[in-house]
Amino acid sequence: MGNNPWGFTPARYLDAPLALIFVMSFTLLSGCNSTPIHTTSNITTAQPTTQYPPRPTTPPPPFHLFHATNGSFTLVTTPTATDTQIAAIIYQLRDAAHTHTFDTLHIPQKAVDARDPMVWFHIYRGPKCAPEKYTDGKLPCGASYHAAGDYTFGGGTHHDWDDGVLLQPTPSNPDHQTELWNPNAPYTR
Repeated sequence: MGNNPWGFTPARYLDAPLALIFVMSFTLLSGCNSTPIHTTSNITTAQPTTQYPPRPTTPPPPFHLFHATNGSFTLVTTPTATDTQIAAIIYQLRDAAHTHTFDTLHIPQKAVDARDPMVWFHIYRGPKCAPEKYTDGKLPCGASYHAAGDYTFGGGTHHDWDDGVLLQPTPSNPDHQTELWNPNAPYTR
């Protein structure tokens, strides 16, 4: 019986010739079409496009540097600042980042230039919740993040990359935010 240790031929070996005959007959009966089937499709898939809000024309309200650490600045503006005014502050920070004029905003340019690899700006409406990132113990406004907007400058291999967002939590979406521009597009004023 050769190398067969069982002393008999397994059933699958006996069925193999029958399966081969079945496949060949099906192929012959169904025919062979050597012409490839061409299908054209007029269906186009819509790529989602992100809509960014326009740059605000409203002047930014006054703000001041509340706290600074290595790579992070907390800024405080008026408690009644609107989302448009917060966006104006973020754009003001963006312009200062790309023109190296943070000193005119009373933010140390040297500290921004020393970013490794990035620096964050957290903008709060009023000082009540602003110490939440630096408080030991009980947080002043609860366990969530209460900033009104964030600006990030620098990142990884792209030293001038930046991103600006309005933070707009809702009861159904506490992490809702609005991107103000495409962070991967080059800076334009």
